[in-house]
This record gives sequence, structure tokens and C-alpha cells, in this order.
Amino acid sequence: MGCRRDRPEASRMSRGSVRATSLISDNRVGLLLLIVVLVALIGSLKPMFFSPAFVIGPMLTSIAIFTVVGLAQMVVLSVGQMNLAVGGMAAIGAMGSAMIFQAFDVPLIVGILVGLAFGGAVGALCGVLIAYAGVNSFVVTLAMSFALLGLVPAVYSWVSTGNAITVQTPGLAELGRSKLSDLCLGDVCGPDGIPLILFVALAAMIVIGLLFARSRVGREILLTGSNDRAALLSAIPVPRRIITVHTLSGALAALAGFMLGASTGSFTPGIGQEFMLQSFLGPILGGTLLAGGYVSVIGTFLGITLTVVIRQGLLLFGVGIEGLNILLGTILLIALSADRIRSVTGARSRLRSARADTTVKTEEKAVVS
Repeated sequence: MGCRRDRPEASRMSRGSVRATSLISDNRVGLLLLIVVLVALIGSLKPMFFSPAFVIGPMLTSIAIFTVVGLAQMVVLSVGQMNLAVGGMAAIGAMGSAMIFQAFDVPLIVGILVGLAFGGAVGALCGVLIAYAGVNSFVVTLAMSFALLGLVPAVYSWVSTGNAITVQTPGLAELGRSKLSDLCLGDVCGPDGIPLILFVALAAMIVIGLLFARSRVGREILLTGSNDRAALLSAIPVPRRIITVHTLSGALAALAGFMLGASTGSFTPGIGQEFMLQSFLGPILGGTLLAGGYVSVIGTFLGITLTVVIRQGLLLFGVGIEGLNILLGTILLIALSADRIRSVTGARSRLRSARADTTVKTEEKAVVS
């Protein structure tokens, strides 16, 4: 009887060790620790790093914009595909908002929705070609990227003499460049260095997180990414879900383009040119699988935060843009190489957990008998 009591206890300890191992191996925990260490290290060597006005504020603005870009890529990666036109979709979405502001002087929210519609329409077109024509997402989005690379500057030169559109819509400057310190209740004001645009990114994170965690559509998207044939046999409309993720990707890219235009005060054809690398770095570093079937919204945010902290730190140390691009490219290569290792490790961890649960059930039955 004594031996039989010890076995369940040992198995419970085994399950606890599996959970602890799973927590330690969670790359989000590692990313968070690495960010904390880097912030402390850079701040100790360069106290200027903690300046709210000159470093923290611009850095949080970049994190907000690039997080939305990362989400745009993440939703497509969820079905095992990619969007190489994320920069072009950001540019055409921002252009759509700027044109509607300039032509009709519409309210801020209307202009934003028009921009999202522009980006979403381009994404939907890519999704239709991929889902129904059977063309690879790499080919379709690459071709779309080149098409937008020529279309967007041509439209700007047609509607604006200076290849840029400056918008004076009420609320735009406040959204793009104001901080919490600008909001006061009496004599009490918010903390300095936290831009309002950060809350746009947080809202996008909440919406996308709820989509994948709580909605039927989100679950069907992940099942499609895990195994599209099995998803079809389960009566999941796979082509529609592919169109859904590309439409959503285009809308999110357009939102990021609008955020960049609002933060600079000017909408130009150059919006989105630096989005490609960041769009992959955030999700992949955050744990999203290239093969599809698993995404991490928080991981994407942490991955983007890590890259922005590294970039800001290198700039403070005087490293040029060339060295910065080399480092970020190397980080992406390492992340891509680690993706396969992470997949294998995760499969083994799930297998160990399943074996531990089976052992517990068997031993509990033995105790009862």
C-alpha cells in the first residue's frame, strides 16, 4: 500500500516538472528576460536611453507601429503562408486615408476606415488568387509588392505636386504625436514618454488575440494552418479562411501605414519600405510557427520590442544603419533556423506530457482497484 501511495505522488511531481520545463522553454519568457537585461545594460552604459522625450517616446512609437506590422504578417503565417507585400499594402492604405482626408475633409475615423478598406481589398485580391487559382503565396504577394511599388508613387505624383500629402484633419496630430503627459485632469497629468499611438497597437493586439483565442473563425484558421486537408474533411471552408487572413493582413498593414503617417505628420510613397524585415522578426522571434497552426500575439509584441531595443541601443552606441541591418538580418536567420528546433522540441514536450498523464491515470486506477 505504501508503494502505491508513492507512485501517484511521484507522477504528480513528474507532471510538475513537465510544466516547469514547459515554462522555462517558453520563448516568451526568454524574450522578456532578455529585454529586461538589455534595457538595464544599455541604460547603465548610456543613461540617455531613459530619456522620455528623446528615446523612450520614439522607441514606444516604433514598437507600436512595428507590432501592428508583425500582426499583419502573423495572421498569414497562421495558415503557413506569407505576405511579401506588407509594405506596399501599408503604403496604399495610408495613401487611401490621405486622399480621402484631402478630398473630402472627412472625420478621422472615416479616413482610417477607408485606409483599412484599401489595404484589405488588396489583401483580399491576393487571397483569392492564392485560394482559387492555386498560386503560391510567395509568388502572389511578391508580384503584388512590385505592382504597388510602381502604383503608389504614380498616384502620389498625380494627386500631389510634392509626392507627399500633408493632412490637417482634427485629431490626427494628437493621435500620432501626443503623449499621455498631454492629457490632464486638473493638475494631474499622465506620465511622460508614453505615446497615445501605443494604445492603437494594444487595441489591435486585443482584437487579434480574441479572434484566435475565442472565435470559431480563429480556430478554423489555426486548424487550416495545422493541416489543410484535415480541415477540409472537417467541413472547414479552407479557401475562405485563406482569403480571410490575407484580407486581415492587408487591413493591419494599412493600419500600420496610417500610424506611421500620423506619427510623422506626412503621408508619402516611402511608407512601409522598412516593414518587411520587422514583419517577420516579431512573429518568428515570438514563437509563431512558419508552418502554420500556432500564433502568439504577446510573443509578436515581445519580439518587436526586443528588435527595437537592440536598434535603439546600437544607435546610441554610434552603430550605423548598415551594421544595424546586418545584425537584424542575422537575428532573423537564427530565428528561422530555430523555428524547426522549436517545433521538434514542442512535439517532444507534448509527448512527454501525454505520457505523464497516461501514467497518472493508470496508477490512479491501480490505487482504486
